[in-house]
Amino acid sequence: MPVSIRLFVPVVLRAAVTLAISGVGIPPSFAAGPRAASSDEAPFLQENDVAMTKMMADMSIRPTGDVDRDFVAMMVPHHQGAIDMAQAELRYGRNEQLRRIAQEIVVEQQQEIVAMHLALGQPLPPSTPAPDQQEPASSSAGDAHAMSHHGMQMNMLSHTQKEPQ
Repeated sequence: MPVSIRLFVPVVLRAAVTLAISGVGIPPSFAAGPRAASSDEAPFLQENDVAMTKMMADMSIRPTGDVDRDFVAMMVPHHQGAIDMAQAELRYGRNEQLRRIAQEIVVEQQQEIVAMHLALGQPLPPSTPAPDQQEPASSSAGDAHAMSHHGMQMNMLSHTQKEPQ
């Protein structure tokens, strides 16, 4: 990302947070919460609400006097919030272009979290399963197997194995 954009992001973030807290500029469907959504959109909106609430709470830090540590302490939850919202898009979204963008967000934000921890000499966060492999609670067990890591691994092997000659 160019330096000019990186310098501009905190300004935009502060403005977005201020608007979100005040409720100004938020479309009525989001301001009203998941109850105003269609039944298929409600789980997506609820996951996003949980992600946003957690992100905002986790970004509220007590300053330490170390600008770099405080920056990372606020940015890591911000990045995790983006990951959580992208995961909701991956679970519920249908637009393939947006789903690809969501996948990129997950990867890029995870890389930036690691880079920030490394820059401060902090230990890396523990490894977790790939977030896009988690199933929403409403999935059936049969569907879960088809989308599991093991199932994907087998599908990948079947596409990469050479046919006997």
